Amino acid sequence: MEIEWSEPAESDLGDIYEYIARDVPLYAEQFVDQVLATTNLLTDQPLMGRCVPEAHREDIRELLFQSYRIIYQVKPEFVYIVAVIHGSRDLSKMDNKPWEVV
Repeated sequence: MEIEWSEPAESDLGDIYEYIARDVPLYAEQFVDQVLATTNLLTDQPLMGRCVPEAHREDIRELLFQSYRIIYQVKPEFVYIVAVIHGSRDLSKMDNKPWEVV
């Protein structure tokens, strides 16, 4: 199964990279590499993440990585990464839920 990234998810990851790179560029590169390696595990095990509690949908799942939630949708042909959000953010209070733009 292939992995596809939404534009908002790519933007999330880029923003995180920029934030970390302000202090230590090497850590920013390592972080992105580790996120990509983690999401690549979904090619063989797309259901490995837990269902996102706020979504109330079986196809919207997440992987927890460090302090971040990697939110994705399992589709028949591929896995679609929809967001990379800091775990401290309250998804229930967001106006536009990441999975609603899918």
